[in-house]
Amino acid sequence: MTNSTVLWYASRATGVVALVLLTAVFAIGIAVNRQSRLPGLPRFAVTDLHRNLSLLSVAFIGVHVVTAVLDTYVNIPALAIVVPFTSGYERFWLGLGAVAFDLILAMIVTSLVRGRLNRTAWRAVHLTAYLCWPVAFVHGLYASDDLRQGLLLDVAAGCALIVAGAATWRLVSAARQPPRAGRVAAELAAAERRPRTAEPEPIPRGARR
Repeated sequence: MTNSTVLWYASRATGVVALVLLTAVFAIGIAVNRQSRLPGLPRFAVTDLHRNLSLLSVAFIGVHVVTAVLDTYVNIPALAIVVPFTSGYERFWLGLGAVAFDLILAMIVTSLVRGRLNRTAWRAVHLTAYLCWPVAFVHGLYASDDLRQGLLLDVAAGCALIVAGAATWRLVSAARQPPRAGRVAAELAAAERRPRTAEPEPIPRGARR
């Protein structure tokens, strides 16, 4: 590694780490819903883990895109970071990276102003984050050949298997649960079957001391 290649290595290394972190964030997000938890972790710990991994992945993505622009080996304009398909170098594959970055920015901004948005609008934007991982994964595979050979190929395959496993777990869990209307009806029926505590009879006024 020399001074002329340090940015090249930094961009690719942080890109790989960002992909691994995004994989963890994505897997937790699709495998865990409000009623479930990760084995051995309480619900609040899962929420904190998901949030902290998200912030850490954003930090590595930021370093990844900045070092890619500063690297003089290829010419990547700063505009290409947020405007897809404007780079003369690997236009399509780098454009996918910009799409993934824009999706992440949208998720961050809407999360920061969540209190000012209605739930439907926030959820609609947040659900687009599910597109972020596959777009970023394809970008990482084809923007360079790092993830298509050697140990990094194993890392990429492992990330894909983790996401596939999380998605399968979520689908199987959803299939085993009764429809929402059925769950509501079952909860109401169970509530009606619970014995009600008899209210104490009022004490006659003359019997009070």
